[in-house]
Amino acid sequence: MTTTYYSHIDCPLGRLIVQGDGEFITGLYLPQHKGWDGPDAARIQSASPFVAVRQQLAEYFAGERQQFDVPLKLAGTPFQQRVWQELVRIPYGTTITYVELARRVGKPTASRAVGNANGRNPISILVPCHRVIGANGKLTGYAGGIDKKQSLLAWERAALVTQ
Repeated sequence: MTTTYYSHIDCPLGRLIVQGDGEFITGLYLPQHKGWDGPDAARIQSASPFVAVRQQLAEYFAGERQQFDVPLKLAGTPFQQRVWQELVRIPYGTTITYVELARRVGKPTASRAVGNANGRNPISILVPCHRVIGANGKLTGYAGGIDKKQSLLAWERAALVTQ
């Protein structure tokens, strides 16, 4: 049985909760993350497995990092895995639509299914599901809240301007 650790990471969006198995990050959740009630009693609170992700998130929020290189383990269906793998290919500071994401994963008529997979991404920010928007250009659906999605996109765009 694998031990699951968690820790809190303070950032401009509030207190994030990161979880992992000591080797891989398996979750990163925003405050009031839809569909996640926090760590259960079987998880062990420890900051030591998360030193690298804490540092990289600090660099991201300081506008000094555009990509993350901590090891991730995403648990999901093969379709969800394809969607999540494509999310990390979306360039920093840019957005694509759910329709475009569906096309990129080879399912051009499955934008709704892609949206559902995007919404089940367990590793917010590091797997940038916030970079996916509606076909009309509006911000839609984000498990951490639309205000957090808007803030993340604004941080990225502002960092690009100052570089």
